[in-house]
Amino acid sequence: MSYFPLDYIEPVFRPPSEARSLILQVTNGCSYNQCTFCDMYTAPQKKFRPKPEAEILADIDKVARIQVSKVFLADGDAMVLSVRRLQAILGAIQTKMPQVQRVSAYCLPSNIKNKSVDDLKMLRELGLGMVYVGCESGDDEVLGYVRKGETYESSKAALLKLKAAGIQSSVMILNGLGGRKFSEQHAINSARLMNETQPEFLSTLVVSFPLGEERIQEGFEGQFEALGQMDLFREIQLLLQNLELENTVFRSDHASNYLVLKGNLGADKANMLEMVNTAINQPGRIPLRPEWMRGL
Repeated sequence: MSYFPLDYIEPVFRPPSEARSLILQVTNGCSYNQCTFCDMYTAPQKKFRPKPEAEILADIDKVARIQVSKVFLADGDAMVLSVRRLQAILGAIQTKMPQVQRVSAYCLPSNIKNKSVDDLKMLRELGLGMVYVGCESGDDEVLGYVRKGETYESSKAALLKLKAAGIQSSVMILNGLGGRKFSEQHAINSARLMNETQPEFLSTLVVSFPLGEERIQEGFEGQFEALGQMDLFREIQLLLQNLELENTVFRSDHASNYLVLKGNLGADKANMLEMVNTAINQPGRIPLRPEWMRGL
């Protein structure tokens, strides 16, 4: 779009719910970038680099007149930036774009470790309303095999700290991440993590390997066996059965999912479980996303 004033280092990714947000690239790539299931930032041009503050502030000036209500800070983990840098960015958005109602970003649990609750409250007051936390699993064994660099406890601590600061969490769990061998413990311990932290939003994505399985097999020492469609459904079934959430918006509507589920947990838990049970026991009765429509 020739009229759009920002230049991006592509590819640029965003959550589905940020489709109408202004994407402001404040870092390039992912600061960690070692997860064996993720190929999002492996291209040479996506080597991690924080964007210079002066360039970010200049970008905000360029888009100040665009009428948007939400801004998404890209790339993979903008929350790795220091509190001072985030304060400057959010302050500029608040000053130059007062119509913006919410700023959000991807976030690794480890990004939160060195930020206090008071730091996070200050960022919340400057407009940071939500972060998308890639927990991926609540099972330490699975997290170790995929080289996530996080644990059950590190994810729990980050989510509870964000809640204490009033910043909403949208947590991502990867359906199929443990392969066939670890499917059960992956589902049960992921549910346990969610039950202890009660995130405002929870979504499941199906793990996929558009560039091949070499990296995931390396982490699993060649023992990773991807789940088939029905096994993915059984894992989601087990996850839902073990979730005890009070008021969490649940979505499995990402393009990677075969079965689209939407609802509130726990109000809609029984209805969603019925849909999954039907997909397993009465194939063909529940519409599924065809293979050609699925993607990362």
